[in-house]
Amino acid sequence: MNTKSLEHFLLLARTLHFGRASEEANISLSAMSRNIRQLEEEVGVSLFTRDNRSVVVTPEGKAFEHYARETLAKWDEVRRDLSDSSGKLQGEISLYCSVTASYSILFDLLNRFRPEYPDIDIKLHTGDPEHAISRVLSGDEEFCIAAYPANLPKPLLFKSITDSPLVFIAPIDPRDQDIPSEPPLDVQQWAQVPMILSQGGIARTRVDQWFKAIKVTPRIYAQVAGNEAIVSMVSLGLGVGVVPKIVLDNSPFAKRVQTLSVTPTLEPYELGLITTKRNLKNPLINAFWSMVDS
Repeated sequence: MNTKSLEHFLLLARTLHFGRASEEANISLSAMSRNIRQLEEEVGVSLFTRDNRSVVVTPEGKAFEHYARETLAKWDEVRRDLSDSSGKLQGEISLYCSVTASYSILFDLLNRFRPEYPDIDIKLHTGDPEHAISRVLSGDEEFCIAAYPANLPKPLLFKSITDSPLVFIAPIDPRDQDIPSEPPLDVQQWAQVPMILSQGGIARTRVDQWFKAIKVTPRIYAQVAGNEAIVSMVSLGLGVGVVPKIVLDNSPFAKRVQTLSVTPTLEPYELGLITTKRNLKNPLINAFWSMVDS
């Protein structure tokens, strides 16, 4: 058994999609399928059940996930120990964040990190921030940049980087007469506003609480994944959205939307770096963690 087989297994266990797993692994679909089949032959059990529409991890596959993660972690540790004759830290660490965070927050961190640790490579994945914490908890990533959650799971550590207000945004050129250019004056007006909201996550929770506090059931025009998509849809004149201001400030559509001075204001985001306590035993991860001021 080689470590690539374990990496490919974990990719498929996370994505539950042969196409996406093979794309992330940078191999062909047939090679991914062949590697998984060979791995199952080696362990003697089916790790996945699959048909034309779905891939599901079997109970045996769930148990094998723990072994795969432990083995890869030990392998990385051995490689570091054997190659550390120069005293320089070298290797790879993985990080997950939104597209906005990658150039508004991560850019500064990497500018400080790279000169000091040139032999440590960053494996970056971007996507919906709603999934960031779960990817660190599952072991798919060693770090994420995300908002501080209402309840931080016990295995995790959070180091604050910056705050960002949550703001209501409206299009400069609305397509619907119910889309306001000024904050609605009463609950009846708010009930008519077409809202473009996150499918889930911290922002959605706070927006839902805000509407509940003013006793309004929002008229939801669309629910989307990712704050960048909300700004895009609002800029097209389709509704009113709620996003972290840091997303709006870095959006190419910023000039096509306006902020609404809504009261009461929403609780701001506290954005920071998240990892597990166990991860910090790795000197590479600890070096990156230390780049963020307490």
